[in-house]
Amino acid sequence: MPECPELHLAGRYINEACGALVFSGGVERSAVGRGPEVPFSSEAYRISATARGKELRLTLTPLGSAGAPQELVFRFGMSGSFRLCPAAQLPRHAHLRFRTRDSPPRVLCFIDARRFGSWRLGDAWQEGRGPCVLSEYQAFRENVLKNLEDKAFDKPICEALLNQKFFNGIGNYLRAEILYR
Repeated sequence: MPECPELHLAGRYINEACGALVFSGGVERSAVGRGPEVPFSSEAYRISATARGKELRLTLTPLGSAGAPQELVFRFGMSGSFRLCPAAQLPRHAHLRFRTRDSPPRVLCFIDARRFGSWRLGDAWQEGRGPCVLSEYQAFRENVLKNLEDKAFDKPICEALLNQKFFNGIGNYLRAEILYR
């Protein structure tokens, strides 16, 4: 399951691969995607990404004065990822697609073979999650230190590390690596 480092890398990939690209048209959703239709369309827009814990936010920003930006927050589930590929070679399980104005066009796809991933409209991170261990380290550290008396820390460390209120983005494989080291 993608965790904090994988989502951070996905955000970097999107920003690097799509930073200079101009996208156009509406957002295409597959019939079986686990997320709402995205009511966004623009003749020209850019895409940027920000990761926080186990979530990734895409911002679709119209160029010029063509409207307000649209934000989407993704959870990758068990196997979600993003890929930029030629429009003529769409991968299977591409549940959300953003087309470029290039010739030939390319598509940024949210791919999720197991269909556990999802997205929602808006910019809000999921409630109840603490600061990100990668991008908000100081706030993460302060959150843990000021809450050491919380009963979540009375549990074994292997259970406490999975509490997203304090360890946002840590999952099973990171917990195992942390405890091993």
